[in-house]
Amino acid sequence: MPAGQEGKPDKAILMNMHTQPQRTPAETALIDAFGERLSLLPGDGAVMLKRDDAIETIKHGLPTRRIESWHYTDLRRLLNVVPDFDPAAAAKAIAPIVEGSAVLPVLNGVSSAKVPAIEGVTVQRLSEKLTDGSVAPGLDSYGADDAIGALNTAFVADGYFVDIADGTELQKPVELQNLQAGGQTHVRLLTRVGAGAKAVVVERQAGEGAALVSSVSQLVLGEGAEVTWLIVQEQPDTATHLAQFKAHLGKNTKLTLFVMNAGGKLVRQEIVVRTTGEGADFTLRGINLLAGDTHTDVTMVLDHAVPHTTSTEVIRNVVTGKARGVFQGRINVHQYAQKTNAKMACNTLLLSDDGEFSTKPELEIFADDVVCGHGATVTEIDHNHLFYLMARGIDEKTARGLLVKAFVAEVIEELDDEAIVEALETRLDDWFATHG
Repeated sequence: MPAGQEGKPDKAILMNMHTQPQRTPAETALIDAFGERLSLLPGDGAVMLKRDDAIETIKHGLPTRRIESWHYTDLRRLLNVVPDFDPAAAAKAIAPIVEGSAVLPVLNGVSSAKVPAIEGVTVQRLSEKLTDGSVAPGLDSYGADDAIGALNTAFVADGYFVDIADGTELQKPVELQNLQAGGQTHVRLLTRVGAGAKAVVVERQAGEGAALVSSVSQLVLGEGAEVTWLIVQEQPDTATHLAQFKAHLGKNTKLTLFVMNAGGKLVRQEIVVRTTGEGADFTLRGINLLAGDTHTDVTMVLDHAVPHTTSTEVIRNVVTGKARGVFQGRINVHQYAQKTNAKMACNTLLLSDDGEFSTKPELEIFADDVVCGHGATVTEIDHNHLFYLMARGIDEKTARGLLVKAFVAEVIEELDDEAIVEALETRLDDWFATHG
């Protein structure tokens, strides 16, 4: 070694050392907020350990496009600003989508101490279950890239646990409202549906002002249960909305999941579903209404883990302005999941030369006796159809609105519930009136 070089590290070693990239302002703000709020968050020792693990995930950096599941949504780049927690923010519960529904509101991250009595249903505040540690096992991430789960686990303070007893058949929907008036809110909604029970659950995500919202919904279906779950996301165009829906389907269960995204500046809605019992059936119907300079990502991972299960997924997208949309759908058919029947389709209507939509369907099949397929289309409004309507005295804007509405309304009408269909079509009309 040349004189004067003693004690200096070898240049090759320096080149191979892994250097942590400099944290972004958003990452720094989240880490600092955790340190400031930790003493205010509910949880026993087990929950606090989960929170510590979660913030370590954030410290390693928000996901970038180098991570395959985040390739189209570079969260590290897109999440520019993290608002402070605002204890003075005061959101108010709103009228339910379906008249007469039982409303369980979470207002700026705080559940209500008074909830309506629902026969056959037990409701608990999640803050209580965090305090006693009973929800600690459910705070685990579902994978190494689970940034939304980590963010929510680190900061979640409240929400609900809804337990629907065996054999209960709810006559009216239960509406879970997650409403914010700015700042940060982190909510978790847990639902267990007992054997043979039937229910309609509406998950409402809305608010006002610049906000960062994380929301995780977890659903477990007992044998023979049937559930229709609607996610209606109408955040303002200044909000970041990061959400997960996770479900386990037991034997002979039926889950119909309907997702409508009609707002938000930056939106990532993850859907993670696993069939755990033979005869399980999963249906996903989604509508993404994208306008302005927004980014919306719907990412689904579906595991067919046992034999004789079925699934169908249909996503319809309307893109205008400079909006950017993403649908990633991954179906995993495990080795023992023989007789699986799985179909997936994504259809996009582009109304602007500046808008774009990326679709990435995936099938990973390890069983040999299955029927699986996927497809995707992108199109513009058919000018022949537009001419046909205008030739009958309908002005161009109204004619375009009719064609666009017909494109997405077909998915809504599959719900086969007049009150719900009417409520969702009203939201379509409102969106078209603003962005048509």
